[in-house]
Amino acid sequence: MHDFPFAWNGLDIDLYSTEEQVMWRGLIVLIGLVISQLALAESTEIVELKEEYERPKGIPFPADNPYSEAKLKLGKTLYFDPRLSESGTQSCATCHNPSFSWGDGMGLGVGHQHQQLGRKSPTILNLAWDEIYMWDGRKATLEEQALGPMESAAEMNLDLKQLPTMLGAIPGYVELFKQAFPEQTDPISTKNVAKAIATFERTVVSGEAPFDRWIKGDENALSEDEKVGFIVFNTKGNCASCHSGWTFSDSSFHDIGLPSEDIGRGKFLPKMEKMQFAFKTVGLRNIDLRAPYMHDGSLVTLEDVINHYNSGFVKRPSLSDEIEPLNLTKTEKKQLVAFLKTLTSQDEPVSMPVLPR
Repeated sequence: MHDFPFAWNGLDIDLYSTEEQVMWRGLIVLIGLVISQLALAESTEIVELKEEYERPKGIPFPADNPYSEAKLKLGKTLYFDPRLSESGTQSCATCHNPSFSWGDGMGLGVGHQHQQLGRKSPTILNLAWDEIYMWDGRKATLEEQALGPMESAAEMNLDLKQLPTMLGAIPGYVELFKQAFPEQTDPISTKNVAKAIATFERTVVSGEAPFDRWIKGDENALSEDEKVGFIVFNTKGNCASCHSGWTFSDSSFHDIGLPSEDIGRGKFLPKMEKMQFAFKTVGLRNIDLRAPYMHDGSLVTLEDVINHYNSGFVKRPSLSDEIEPLNLTKTEKKQLVAFLKTLTSQDEPVSMPVLPR
């Protein structure tokens, strides 16, 4: 308790009678308690919110494709090998390049014979935590996804039936497959190619970002605007309704109101109204390195993305129930962008494998 005379916000209590001083003292104590409780409640809520974004301790690998160093080495080699395309000029890394945060830096991908594809090449960052794959969810596992672009006529245009024979004619690959699948007498197969590439892709994980350091307790890792942006992200901005968890993705599908004729997930679920024009929620790790944005590459900057969600979307029956005018202020938009940039990590450069002969 303070000694009197005591001034609180310009109020000199010593000017009042003894009974009035007692009243003011009690009121000041009560106000202080209320403020303390509100601050504690807010602090507790933020702590609980932070826990939802904590990084996992390790990478999950499926029981039918467990991790091994040899399998990782084989998968990485296959991933960067352009001989896994019909033209011999395209590898998985052509469209999912570590130099572009595992994308290609373009609005729309480029496939076989330099033809432009209909969708943006998505990043492969943090796919180990996804539950379904491709923009439209047509692949159920990462192993299936690994072969998808390879056999697509529009992308790498490779006849998968010829793949084992081609790889088996390369002595270096014969040895790599033996090391990766030592329990098998004939390890060179399309199935094992998928397992090896998927194993490598699961190890492509974004590193620790300023946001992670803040989550762990370093209050200096984020500025005040960035911290407010985190609150906007989880409240008024309604971003966390889809961009949840440590990867900032619910691994689900939503129509976010882009003016497009591509119906996305709706092709596979034609009777589900909400799946028309719906596309997979992308993770937001390293998002400021992956412009332009959306499945069609139609939004150039993060500011464009936020303006789209704020009020620029197309209204139609399939529009996600989570999409509605946000009424964000100019300051809130800037704070939201500032927060999103705290999700970017300074990852180690990726070494290129020596391709076998």
